[in-house]
Amino acid sequence: MHTTEFEVLSDDAIEALRSKIDEPVHRGRVYRSVLDADAIKAYALGIGDPNPLWTDPGHRPGQPLLAPPSALFSMDRVLSGYVMGLPGIHAMWAGADIRYERPLQEGDRLTGTARLKDLIERPSRFAGRSFQQIYTVEFHDPAGELVATGDSYCFRIARDAAREAGKYEPIRVEWTPEQIAELGQRYAEQEARRRGSTPRYVEEVQVGDSVPPIIKGPYTATTAVAFLLGWGGLYVRAHGDAFELYERHPALAIPNEWGVPEPPERVHWDPILAARVGVPGAYDYGPERWSWMSHVVTDWMGDMGHLQRINVEVRRHNVLGELVTCDGTVTGVDTATGVVQLKLNGVNQDGHESARGTAEVVLPKRGHDHGAA
Repeated sequence: MHTTEFEVLSDDAIEALRSKIDEPVHRGRVYRSVLDADAIKAYALGIGDPNPLWTDPGHRPGQPLLAPPSALFSMDRVLSGYVMGLPGIHAMWAGADIRYERPLQEGDRLTGTARLKDLIERPSRFAGRSFQQIYTVEFHDPAGELVATGDSYCFRIARDAAREAGKYEPIRVEWTPEQIAELGQRYAEQEARRRGSTPRYVEEVQVGDSVPPIIKGPYTATTAVAFLLGWGGLYVRAHGDAFELYERHPALAIPNEWGVPEPPERVHWDPILAARVGVPGAYDYGPERWSWMSHVVTDWMGDMGHLQRINVEVRRHNVLGELVTCDGTVTGVDTATGVVQLKLNGVNQDGHESARGTAEVVLPKRGHDHGAA
């Protein structure tokens, strides 16, 4: 029997949102306006990337810390999935294509300017009718210089339709103590593989070379909290601040099992709401998994590389208990410019595709060792 618990997609609401294409977008509350050393370290550790390039001020004496490329998500909520329009219609962040004019670094004070780029209807086995909502965000420094540009997108789906479609069965993954010990060893090995201060010269790289894997997980609610500490979240508010938010945006107030309103963001730690919106369990944040794919690139390219473009798609839900392995392959090398093209992959513990992407890295050439910054 069909039951209606949440809002439905209406043509009027869709056309109202479509009319906003190319208009500037209000960015909401900004979590990080400046990338200071503490902000960079909190973000890096929140994505499980303790690279000394981001966390150790003594790693490059006399030079500022660099920041993980994905730290840009902490500086703008629109890039991270803060979508407008279609109140009560669930938004699932699904990917971003980000271009960097230069590396992010300590002291960067960046301002994002966002606009709705497009709204495209897409067929969906998951929830019937769905819409891809695409935003473009440009980041400028105080001098007006463009530092980065990102196109990010969410899929908007009716929660009731998703639940009743029943595409996903609940997922439960359990691990033995022996398997957990093995994962600990794998984490130690990937730390040792980081390229770090040893330059990776473009002349050393060939098409077909492998980008070594990194693992992330098994995913837990604590993992989500660690990411939130560095990233900031979309609607995570407390006490009166939360009630004020729900007063302005009633569709965000979804009662929990005790009748207390909480935001839809809690699908990332609340299996009950996850089931209500039709997903197989509480799952990770999309920008979080995007950051894992960029982590595999920065570990491989070393301190002197520059990640100038990365485009990552999230392909399925990564629920509590799941493990993701990210790796890549070199698909193109231009020794004249130092530009290397990569294909990126992410799979879960069962071999199912979790994410895919491409990246463009500038590597140093022998005799031209100037470093990423």
